[in-house]
Amino acid sequence: MAILNITYNGLSVDYKANVADNMRDPDIRRTAVELIRSGQLRGLHIAHLPEDAFRDYVVDRLPTAGGARIYLRPKVPFGS
Repeated sequence: MAILNITYNGLSVDYKANVADNMRDPDIRRTAVELIRSGQLRGLHIAHLPEDAFRDYVVDRLPTAGGARIYLRPKVPFGS
């Protein structure tokens, strides 16, 4: 299980409930849209968020001492 962190419109929010760490990238993007639309993320509620809002976003999976974390973030023009 993992914690999902979503960055959107300059805000970064953790979804505290664990998500399966083996979810496919499209499933993570779809889950993020559903979470934001439903208002389950404190400070990040957009009722009419488009289905493809995270189409060009990167999904990073990082193991940490406290458990796995999944980051859904925008692509950046630098780095690798």
